[in-house]
Amino acid sequence: MEKFMGPNFLLKNETAVSLYHDVAKEMPIIDYHCHLSPKEIYENKKFKNITEAWLYGDHYKWRAMRANGIPEEYITGNASDYEKFLAWARTVPMTIGNPLYNWTHLELQRFFGIYDILNEQSAPEIWGKGNALLNGEGFSVRELIVKSNVRVICTTDDPVDSLEYHTLLKDEKDFPVSVVPGFRPDKGLEINREGFLDWVEKLKVASNIEINTFEDYLAALEARVQFFHEAGGTVSDHALDSMVCEEAAFEEVAQIFEQRLSGSVIPLEAERKFKTYTLIFLGKLYAELGWAMQFHINAHRNNNSRMFHKLGPDTGYDSINDDQIAKPLVRILDSLEQENKLPKTILYSLNPTDNFVIASIINSFQDGTTPGKIQFGTAWWFNDTKDGMLDQMKALSNVGLFSRFIGMLTDSRSFLSYTRHEYFRRLICNLIGEWVEYGEVPNDMELLGRIVQGICYNNAKDYFNFKIAEPAGTLN
Repeated sequence: MEKFMGPNFLLKNETAVSLYHDVAKEMPIIDYHCHLSPKEIYENKKFKNITEAWLYGDHYKWRAMRANGIPEEYITGNASDYEKFLAWARTVPMTIGNPLYNWTHLELQRFFGIYDILNEQSAPEIWGKGNALLNGEGFSVRELIVKSNVRVICTTDDPVDSLEYHTLLKDEKDFPVSVVPGFRPDKGLEINREGFLDWVEKLKVASNIEINTFEDYLAALEARVQFFHEAGGTVSDHALDSMVCEEAAFEEVAQIFEQRLSGSVIPLEAERKFKTYTLIFLGKLYAELGWAMQFHINAHRNNNSRMFHKLGPDTGYDSINDDQIAKPLVRILDSLEQENKLPKTILYSLNPTDNFVIASIINSFQDGTTPGKIQFGTAWWFNDTKDGMLDQMKALSNVGLFSRFIGMLTDSRSFLSYTRHEYFRRLICNLIGEWVEYGEVPNDMELLGRIVQGICYNNAKDYFNFKIAEPAGTLN
Protein backbone atom coordinates (compact mmCIF):
# COMPACT_ATOMS: atom_id res chain seq x y z
CA MET A 1 0.00 0.00 0.00
CA GLU A 2 1.30 3.44 -0.96
CA LYS A 3 2.03 5.82 1.92
CA PHE A 4 -0.54 8.63 2.24
CA MET A 5 0.73 11.50 0.09
CA GLY A 6 4.26 10.15 0.10
CA PRO A 7 7.03 11.08 -2.38
CA ASN A 8 5.32 9.23 -5.24
CA PHE A 9 1.80 10.48 -4.61
CA LEU A 10 -0.19 10.24 -7.90
CA LEU A 11 2.82 8.67 -9.68
CA LYS A 12 1.82 5.13 -10.59
CA ASN A 13 4.72 3.95 -12.78
CA GLU A 14 8.50 4.25 -13.05
CA THR A 15 8.40 6.65 -15.99
CA ALA A 16 6.12 9.01 -14.07
CA VAL A 17 8.39 8.88 -11.01
CA SER A 18 11.44 9.74 -13.11
CA LEU A 19 9.71 12.52 -15.06
CA TYR A 20 8.38 14.16 -11.92
CA HIS A 21 11.40 13.93 -9.61
CA ASP A 22 14.09 14.47 -12.26
CA VAL A 23 12.35 16.98 -14.52
CA ALA A 24 9.11 18.58 -13.32
CA LYS A 25 9.66 19.03 -9.60
CA GLU A 26 12.15 21.90 -9.72
CA MET A 27 10.71 23.77 -12.69
CA PRO A 28 9.81 27.42 -11.95
CA ILE A 29 6.24 28.74 -12.02
CA ILE A 30 4.58 31.36 -14.19
CA ASP A 31 1.23 32.15 -12.57
CA TYR A 32 -0.36 33.91 -15.52
CA HIS A 33 -3.82 34.29 -13.97
CA CYS A 34 -4.58 34.76 -10.28
CA HIS A 35 -6.45 36.98 -7.85
CA LEU A 36 -3.58 37.76 -5.47
CA SER A 37 -3.34 41.25 -4.01
CA PRO A 38 -0.46 43.35 -5.40
CA LYS A 39 -0.80 45.54 -2.30
CA GLU A 40 -0.12 42.57 -0.02
CA ILE A 41 2.86 41.59 -2.17
CA TYR A 42 4.30 45.11 -2.09
CA GLU A 43 3.76 45.48 1.64
CA ASN A 44 5.18 41.97 2.15
CA LYS A 45 2.28 41.03 4.40
CA LYS A 46 2.73 38.69 7.34
CA PHE A 47 -0.26 36.65 8.43
CA LYS A 48 -1.49 36.74 12.01
CA ASN A 49 -2.41 33.06 11.96
CA ILE A 50 -3.11 30.10 9.70
CA THR A 51 -6.80 30.98 9.37
CA GLU A 52 -5.95 34.33 7.82
CA ALA A 53 -3.48 32.69 5.43
CA TRP A 54 -5.72 29.75 4.62
CA LEU A 55 -9.41 30.54 4.98
CA TYR A 56 -9.87 34.26 4.34
CA GLY A 57 -11.42 34.68 0.91
CA ASP A 58 -11.20 30.97 -0.01
CA HIS A 59 -14.69 30.20 -1.28
CA TYR A 60 -13.64 26.64 -2.23
CA LYS A 61 -13.26 25.87 1.49
CA TRP A 62 -16.35 27.89 2.40
CA ARG A 63 -18.54 25.78 0.10
CA ALA A 64 -17.25 22.58 1.67
CA MET A 65 -17.85 23.90 5.18
CA ARG A 66 -21.44 24.85 4.37
CA ALA A 67 -22.01 21.42 2.86
CA ASN A 68 -20.71 19.95 6.12
CA GLY A 69 -23.31 21.83 8.13
CA ILE A 70 -20.98 24.53 9.49
CA PRO A 71 -22.94 27.71 10.39
CA GLU A 72 -21.96 30.87 8.50
CA GLU A 73 -20.78 32.39 11.78
CA TYR A 74 -17.75 30.06 11.56
CA ILE A 75 -17.12 30.68 7.86
CA THR A 76 -17.52 34.38 7.01
CA GLY A 77 -19.05 35.51 10.30
CA ASN A 78 -17.76 36.91 13.58
CA ALA A 79 -16.40 33.73 15.14
CA SER A 80 -12.74 33.91 16.19
CA ASP A 81 -10.04 32.77 13.79
CA TYR A 82 -9.33 29.79 16.05
CA GLU A 83 -12.99 28.77 15.99
CA LYS A 84 -13.01 29.06 12.19
CA PHE A 85 -9.88 26.91 11.97
CA LEU A 86 -11.47 24.24 14.17
CA ALA A 87 -14.57 24.32 11.95
CA TRP A 88 -12.36 23.75 8.90
CA ALA A 89 -10.51 20.94 10.70
CA ARG A 90 -13.86 19.25 11.41
CA THR A 91 -14.69 19.54 7.71
CA VAL A 92 -11.42 18.25 6.23
CA PRO A 93 -12.04 14.53 6.94
CA MET A 94 -15.36 14.85 5.12
CA THR A 95 -13.63 16.19 1.98
CA ILE A 96 -12.04 12.84 1.07
CA GLY A 97 -12.45 12.45 -2.70
CA ASN A 98 -12.43 16.24 -3.18
CA PRO A 99 -9.10 17.84 -4.19
CA LEU A 100 -9.41 20.06 -1.11
CA TYR A 101 -8.30 17.07 0.95
CA ASN A 102 -5.05 16.69 -0.97
CA TRP A 103 -4.47 20.43 -1.40
CA THR A 104 -4.86 20.96 2.34
CA HIS A 105 -2.24 18.37 3.20
CA LEU A 106 0.12 19.45 0.41
CA GLU A 107 0.07 22.99 1.80
CA LEU A 108 0.69 21.73 5.34
CA GLN A 109 3.58 19.58 4.13
CA ARG A 110 5.31 21.93 1.69
CA PHE A 111 4.99 25.25 3.52
CA PHE A 112 4.92 24.17 7.17
CA GLY A 113 6.66 20.79 7.18
CA ILE A 114 3.60 19.36 8.95
CA TYR A 115 2.86 15.77 7.92
CA ASP A 116 0.09 15.16 10.44
CA ILE A 117 -3.40 14.52 9.05
CA LEU A 118 -5.66 17.45 9.83
CA ASN A 119 -8.79 16.61 11.80
CA GLU A 120 -10.54 17.80 14.94
CA GLN A 121 -8.09 15.95 17.19
CA SER A 122 -4.89 17.19 15.52
CA ALA A 123 -6.17 20.73 14.98
CA PRO A 124 -4.90 22.36 18.22
CA GLU A 125 -1.34 21.14 17.68
CA ILE A 126 -1.33 22.09 13.99
CA TRP A 127 -2.75 25.52 14.89
CA GLY A 128 0.16 26.05 17.29
CA LYS A 129 2.86 24.79 14.91
CA GLY A 130 1.52 26.70 11.93
CA ASN A 131 1.15 29.97 13.78
CA ALA A 132 4.63 29.72 15.30
CA LEU A 133 6.07 29.41 11.81
CA LEU A 134 3.93 32.19 10.35
CA ASN A 135 5.07 34.53 13.11
CA GLY A 136 8.72 33.64 12.57
CA GLU A 137 11.16 34.23 9.74
CA GLY A 138 10.58 33.04 6.18
CA PHE A 139 6.79 33.28 6.04
CA SER A 140 6.05 36.73 4.69
CA VAL A 141 4.11 36.91 1.43
CA ARG A 142 7.21 37.52 -0.67
CA GLU A 143 9.10 34.72 1.04
CA LEU A 144 6.23 32.30 0.38
CA ILE A 145 6.28 33.30 -3.29
CA VAL A 146 10.04 32.87 -3.63
CA LYS A 147 9.92 29.58 -1.72
CA SER A 148 7.41 28.37 -4.32
CA ASN A 149 9.89 29.09 -7.15
CA VAL A 150 7.59 31.62 -8.84
CA ARG A 151 9.00 33.83 -11.60
CA VAL A 152 5.89 35.77 -12.70
CA ILE A 153 2.58 36.66 -11.06
CA CYS A 154 -0.13 38.14 -13.26
CA THR A 155 -2.87 39.66 -11.12
CA THR A 156 -6.45 40.50 -12.13
CA ASP A 157 -7.08 44.23 -12.30
CA ASP A 158 -9.93 46.53 -13.27
CA PRO A 159 -9.15 49.04 -16.08
CA VAL A 160 -9.78 51.91 -13.65
CA ASP A 161 -7.21 50.62 -11.12
CA SER A 162 -4.25 52.92 -10.48
CA LEU A 163 -1.72 50.02 -10.59
CA GLU A 164 0.24 51.89 -7.95
CA TYR A 165 1.54 48.73 -6.33
CA HIS A 166 2.61 47.24 -9.65
CA THR A 167 4.55 50.43 -10.31
CA LEU A 168 6.20 50.28 -6.91
CA LEU A 169 7.03 46.59 -7.29
CA LYS A 170 8.60 47.28 -10.68
CA ASP A 171 11.21 49.39 -8.93
CA GLU A 172 12.01 46.73 -6.31
CA LYS A 173 15.56 45.42 -6.78
CA ASP A 174 15.57 42.67 -4.16
CA PHE A 175 12.40 40.79 -5.15
CA PRO A 176 13.17 38.39 -8.04
CA VAL A 177 9.56 38.01 -9.20
CA SER A 178 7.74 40.03 -11.85
CA VAL A 179 4.29 41.15 -10.69
CA VAL A 180 2.32 42.38 -13.69
CA PRO A 181 -1.28 43.52 -14.13
CA GLY A 182 -3.97 41.60 -15.99
CA PHE A 183 -6.59 43.74 -17.77
CA ARG A 184 -10.08 42.61 -16.66
CA PRO A 185 -12.73 44.90 -18.26
CA ASP A 186 -15.86 42.94 -17.30
CA LYS A 187 -17.52 45.98 -15.74
CA GLY A 188 -17.08 47.82 -19.02
CA LEU A 189 -18.85 45.13 -21.06
CA GLU A 190 -21.87 44.49 -18.81
CA ILE A 191 -23.79 47.58 -19.92
CA ASN A 192 -27.01 46.71 -18.05
CA ARG A 193 -25.37 45.65 -14.81
CA GLU A 194 -25.99 47.77 -11.74
CA GLY A 195 -23.09 50.15 -11.30
CA PHE A 196 -22.18 50.46 -14.99
CA LEU A 197 -22.76 54.22 -15.12
CA ASP A 198 -20.74 54.74 -11.94
CA TRP A 199 -17.95 52.69 -13.51
CA VAL A 200 -18.01 54.89 -16.62
CA GLU A 201 -17.44 57.89 -14.34
CA LYS A 202 -14.43 56.13 -12.81
CA LEU A 203 -13.12 55.32 -16.28
CA LYS A 204 -13.46 59.00 -17.21
CA VAL A 205 -11.31 60.00 -14.23
CA ALA A 206 -8.74 57.23 -14.76
CA SER A 207 -8.31 57.94 -18.48
CA ASN A 208 -8.65 61.73 -18.20
CA ILE A 209 -11.08 61.57 -21.15
CA GLU A 210 -14.54 63.12 -21.06
CA ILE A 211 -17.02 60.37 -22.01
CA ASN A 212 -20.09 61.65 -23.79
CA THR A 213 -20.15 59.33 -26.80
CA PHE A 214 -19.30 55.74 -27.65
CA GLU A 215 -16.24 57.00 -29.51
CA ASP A 216 -15.10 58.67 -26.28
CA TYR A 217 -15.73 55.43 -24.40
CA LEU A 218 -13.59 53.37 -26.76
CA ALA A 219 -10.84 55.99 -26.60
CA ALA A 220 -10.88 55.79 -22.81
CA LEU A 221 -10.64 52.00 -22.87
CA GLU A 222 -7.76 52.20 -25.33
CA ALA A 223 -5.98 54.69 -23.07
CA ARG A 224 -6.27 52.26 -20.16
CA VAL A 225 -4.99 49.34 -22.26
CA GLN A 226 -1.95 51.48 -23.10
CA PHE A 227 -1.56 52.37 -19.43
CA PHE A 228 -1.55 48.69 -18.47
CA HIS A 229 0.92 47.95 -21.27
CA GLU A 230 3.32 50.58 -19.98
CA ALA A 231 3.02 49.01 -16.51
CA GLY A 232 4.16 45.65 -17.91
CA GLY A 233 0.76 44.14 -18.71
CA THR A 234 0.57 41.72 -21.63
CA VAL A 235 -2.56 39.76 -20.68
CA SER A 236 -6.28 40.50 -20.67
CA ASP A 237 -9.05 38.40 -19.17
CA HIS A 238 -12.80 38.32 -19.83
CA ALA A 239 -15.46 36.58 -17.77
CA LEU A 240 -17.96 35.70 -20.51
CA ASP A 241 -20.53 33.77 -18.53
CA SER A 242 -22.67 33.62 -21.67
CA MET A 243 -20.75 33.57 -24.95
CA VAL A 244 -22.42 36.02 -27.34
CA CYS A 245 -21.77 37.37 -30.82
CA GLU A 246 -24.30 39.84 -32.18
CA GLU A 247 -22.51 42.02 -34.69
CA ALA A 248 -23.67 45.55 -35.49
CA ALA A 249 -22.39 48.73 -37.14
CA PHE A 250 -20.61 51.36 -35.08
CA GLU A 251 -23.47 53.84 -35.48
CA GLU A 252 -26.02 51.43 -34.00
CA VAL A 253 -23.81 50.56 -31.04
CA ALA A 254 -23.10 54.26 -30.48
CA GLN A 255 -26.85 54.89 -30.14
CA ILE A 256 -27.16 51.97 -27.70
CA PHE A 257 -24.35 53.37 -25.54
CA GLU A 258 -25.80 56.87 -25.51
CA GLN A 259 -29.24 55.51 -24.53
CA ARG A 260 -27.59 53.78 -21.58
CA LEU A 261 -25.75 56.96 -20.61
CA SER A 262 -29.12 58.68 -20.44
CA GLY A 263 -30.27 56.11 -17.88
CA SER A 264 -32.28 53.77 -20.10
CA VAL A 265 -32.18 50.00 -19.63
CA ILE A 266 -31.01 48.34 -22.85
CA PRO A 267 -32.86 45.38 -24.45
CA LEU A 268 -31.01 42.08 -24.44
CA GLU A 269 -30.24 42.06 -28.17
CA ALA A 270 -28.84 45.59 -27.95
CA GLU A 271 -26.77 44.60 -24.93
CA ARG A 272 -25.27 41.74 -26.95
CA LYS A 273 -24.44 44.09 -29.82
CA PHE A 274 -22.64 46.46 -27.44
CA LYS A 275 -20.71 43.63 -25.82
CA THR A 276 -19.72 42.09 -29.15
CA TYR A 277 -18.52 45.34 -30.70
CA THR A 278 -16.55 46.34 -27.60
CA LEU A 279 -15.00 42.89 -27.21
CA ILE A 280 -13.86 42.81 -30.84
CA PHE A 281 -12.49 46.36 -30.50
CA LEU A 282 -10.44 45.30 -27.49
CA GLY A 283 -9.26 42.13 -29.23
CA LYS A 284 -7.78 44.22 -32.02
CA LEU A 285 -5.90 46.35 -29.48
CA TYR A 286 -4.51 43.25 -27.81
CA ALA A 287 -3.30 41.92 -31.16
CA GLU A 288 -1.53 45.18 -31.98
CA LEU A 289 0.29 45.10 -28.64
CA GLY A 290 1.16 41.39 -28.74
CA TRP A 291 -1.01 40.59 -25.72
CA ALA A 292 -2.71 37.31 -24.88
CA MET A 293 -6.51 37.40 -24.50
CA GLN A 294 -8.27 35.04 -22.08
CA PHE A 295 -11.95 34.04 -22.25
CA HIS A 296 -13.43 32.39 -19.15
CA ILE A 297 -16.77 31.01 -20.35
CA ASN A 298 -19.87 29.32 -18.94
CA ALA A 299 -19.95 30.21 -15.25
CA HIS A 300 -23.32 30.71 -13.55
CA ARG A 301 -22.63 33.23 -10.80
CA ASN A 302 -24.38 34.37 -7.62
CA ASN A 303 -27.04 31.64 -7.67
CA ASN A 304 -28.21 32.30 -4.11
CA SER A 305 -29.67 35.81 -4.17
CA ARG A 306 -30.23 35.95 -0.40
CA MET A 307 -26.58 35.19 0.30
CA PHE A 308 -25.42 37.43 -2.55
CA HIS A 309 -27.19 40.39 -0.91
CA LYS A 310 -25.65 39.42 2.42
CA LEU A 311 -22.05 38.56 1.38
CA GLY A 312 -21.58 39.84 -2.17
CA PRO A 313 -19.93 38.06 -5.14
CA ASP A 314 -17.14 35.45 -5.04
CA THR A 315 -18.35 33.90 -1.81
CA GLY A 316 -19.04 30.35 -2.98
CA TYR A 317 -22.49 30.52 -4.55
CA ASP A 318 -21.54 29.96 -8.19
CA SER A 319 -21.89 26.92 -10.45
CA ILE A 320 -21.45 25.58 -13.98
CA ASN A 321 -23.48 27.14 -16.79
CA ASP A 322 -24.70 25.10 -19.78
CA ASP A 323 -25.02 27.67 -22.56
CA GLN A 324 -23.95 26.53 -26.01
CA ILE A 325 -20.71 28.27 -26.95
CA ALA A 326 -19.47 26.91 -30.28
CA LYS A 327 -21.18 29.24 -32.76
CA PRO A 328 -20.75 32.59 -30.95
CA LEU A 329 -17.17 31.77 -29.95
CA VAL A 330 -16.20 30.85 -33.51
CA ARG A 331 -17.85 34.02 -34.83
CA ILE A 332 -15.95 36.25 -32.39
CA LEU A 333 -12.62 34.61 -33.23
CA ASP A 334 -13.37 34.68 -36.95
CA SER A 335 -14.35 38.36 -36.86
CA LEU A 336 -10.88 39.15 -35.54
CA GLU A 337 -9.15 36.68 -37.84
CA GLN A 338 -10.79 38.21 -40.93
CA GLU A 339 -8.84 41.41 -40.27
CA ASN A 340 -5.71 39.51 -39.24
CA LYS A 341 -6.24 40.96 -35.75
CA LEU A 342 -6.78 37.79 -33.70
CA PRO A 343 -4.45 37.97 -30.68
CA LYS A 344 -2.96 35.03 -28.85
CA THR A 345 -6.04 33.61 -27.13
CA ILE A 346 -6.62 31.22 -24.23
CA LEU A 347 -10.06 29.63 -23.94
CA TYR A 348 -11.52 28.10 -20.76
CA SER A 349 -14.98 26.72 -20.13
CA LEU A 350 -16.38 25.88 -16.74
CA ASN A 351 -18.56 23.23 -18.37
CA PRO A 352 -16.49 20.08 -19.06
CA THR A 353 -18.88 19.06 -21.83
CA ASP A 354 -17.23 21.89 -23.80
CA ASN A 355 -13.79 20.23 -23.67
CA PHE A 356 -13.82 18.75 -27.16
CA VAL A 357 -15.63 21.80 -28.53
CA ILE A 358 -12.79 24.08 -27.43
CA ALA A 359 -10.05 21.57 -28.23
CA SER A 360 -11.34 21.37 -31.80
CA ILE A 361 -12.03 25.11 -32.24
CA ILE A 362 -8.51 26.22 -31.33
CA ASN A 363 -6.91 24.51 -34.31
CA SER A 364 -9.20 26.36 -36.71
CA PHE A 365 -7.36 29.56 -35.78
CA GLN A 366 -3.70 28.58 -35.36
CA ASP A 367 -1.53 30.81 -37.57
CA GLY A 368 1.28 28.43 -38.53
CA THR A 369 3.80 30.85 -37.00
CA THR A 370 3.26 30.99 -33.24
CA PRO A 371 3.29 27.51 -31.66
CA GLY A 372 0.05 27.05 -29.77
CA LYS A 373 -1.16 30.59 -30.52
CA ILE A 374 -4.73 29.63 -29.61
CA GLN A 375 -4.73 27.66 -26.36
CA PHE A 376 -7.20 25.40 -24.57
CA GLY A 377 -6.70 26.75 -21.06
CA THR A 378 -6.10 24.49 -18.09
CA ALA A 379 -9.03 22.91 -16.26
CA TRP A 380 -10.75 25.76 -14.45
CA TRP A 381 -12.50 26.15 -11.08
CA PHE A 382 -14.91 23.22 -10.64
CA ASN A 383 -12.79 21.29 -13.13
CA ASP A 384 -9.59 21.93 -11.16
CA THR A 385 -9.66 18.35 -9.91
CA LYS A 386 -7.79 15.15 -10.70
CA ASP A 387 -10.46 13.95 -13.13
CA GLY A 388 -11.14 17.45 -14.50
CA MET A 389 -7.49 18.13 -15.28
CA LEU A 390 -7.00 14.72 -16.86
CA ASP A 391 -10.16 15.12 -18.96
CA GLN A 392 -8.99 18.51 -20.23
CA MET A 393 -5.51 17.21 -21.06
CA LYS A 394 -6.85 14.11 -22.78
CA ALA A 395 -9.25 16.17 -24.92
CA LEU A 396 -6.38 18.46 -25.90
CA SER A 397 -4.00 15.58 -26.65
CA ASN A 398 -6.62 13.71 -28.68
CA VAL A 399 -7.34 16.51 -31.15
CA GLY A 400 -4.50 19.01 -30.65
CA LEU A 401 -0.92 19.36 -29.46
CA PHE A 402 -0.60 18.53 -25.76
CA SER A 403 3.12 19.27 -26.07
CA ARG A 404 2.37 22.99 -26.76
CA PHE A 405 0.07 23.40 -23.75
CA ILE A 406 0.98 26.40 -21.54
CA GLY A 407 -0.02 24.52 -18.41
CA MET A 408 -1.21 25.42 -14.95
CA LEU A 409 -2.25 28.62 -13.18
CA THR A 410 -3.60 29.08 -9.65
CA ASP A 411 -6.65 31.33 -10.25
CA SER A 412 -6.39 31.80 -6.50
CA ARG A 413 -6.55 34.43 -3.78
CA SER A 414 -4.22 32.44 -1.51
CA PHE A 415 -0.44 32.66 -1.35
CA LEU A 416 -0.39 28.99 -0.32
CA SER A 417 -2.01 27.75 -3.54
CA TYR A 418 1.20 27.14 -5.45
CA THR A 419 1.15 23.51 -4.42
CA ARG A 420 -1.61 23.12 -7.02
CA HIS A 421 1.19 23.30 -9.60
CA GLU A 422 2.78 20.28 -7.94
CA TYR A 423 -0.52 18.38 -8.06
CA PHE A 424 -0.89 19.26 -11.76
CA ARG A 425 2.70 18.32 -12.58
CA ARG A 426 2.35 14.94 -10.93
CA LEU A 427 -0.72 14.30 -13.08
CA ILE A 428 0.96 15.22 -16.38
CA CYS A 429 3.96 13.04 -15.52
CA ASN A 430 1.70 10.11 -14.67
CA LEU A 431 -0.37 10.57 -17.83
CA ILE A 432 2.74 10.55 -20.04
CA GLY A 433 4.14 7.67 -17.99
CA GLU A 434 1.01 5.63 -18.69
CA TRP A 435 1.43 6.22 -22.43
CA VAL A 436 5.00 4.88 -22.15
CA GLU A 437 4.02 1.91 -20.01
CA TYR A 438 1.27 0.94 -22.45
CA GLY A 439 3.64 1.21 -25.43
CA GLU A 440 1.76 4.15 -26.95
CA VAL A 441 4.80 6.47 -27.03
CA PRO A 442 8.51 5.63 -27.00
CA ASN A 443 10.53 5.62 -23.80
CA ASP A 444 12.54 8.62 -25.04
CA MET A 445 13.25 10.48 -21.82
CA GLU A 446 14.98 13.35 -23.61
CA LEU A 447 11.89 14.05 -25.73
CA LEU A 448 9.45 13.44 -22.88
CA GLY A 449 11.54 15.58 -20.53
CA ARG A 450 11.40 18.51 -22.99
CA ILE A 451 7.64 18.15 -23.26
CA VAL A 452 7.24 18.11 -19.47
CA GLN A 453 9.51 21.15 -19.07
CA GLY A 454 7.47 22.93 -21.72
CA ILE A 455 4.11 22.29 -20.09
CA CYS A 456 5.44 23.14 -16.63
CA TYR A 457 7.15 26.40 -17.57
CA ASN A 458 8.91 26.89 -20.91
CA ASN A 459 5.80 27.05 -23.11
CA ALA A 460 4.31 29.83 -20.97
CA LYS A 461 7.67 31.61 -20.89
CA ASP A 462 7.75 31.61 -24.71
CA TYR A 463 4.04 32.41 -25.09
CA PHE A 464 3.73 35.54 -22.97
CA ASN A 465 5.82 38.67 -23.32
CA PHE A 466 6.62 38.81 -19.62
CA LYS A 467 9.98 40.15 -18.56
CA ILE A 468 11.51 37.36 -16.50
CA ALA A 469 14.73 37.55 -14.52
CA GLU A 470 16.11 34.03 -14.88
CA PRO A 471 18.33 32.97 -11.97
CA ALA A 472 21.43 30.98 -12.88
CA GLY A 473 20.77 27.30 -13.40
CA THR A 474 17.20 27.58 -14.68
CA LEU A 475 16.23 24.64 -16.86
CA ASN A 476 15.67 25.45 -20.53
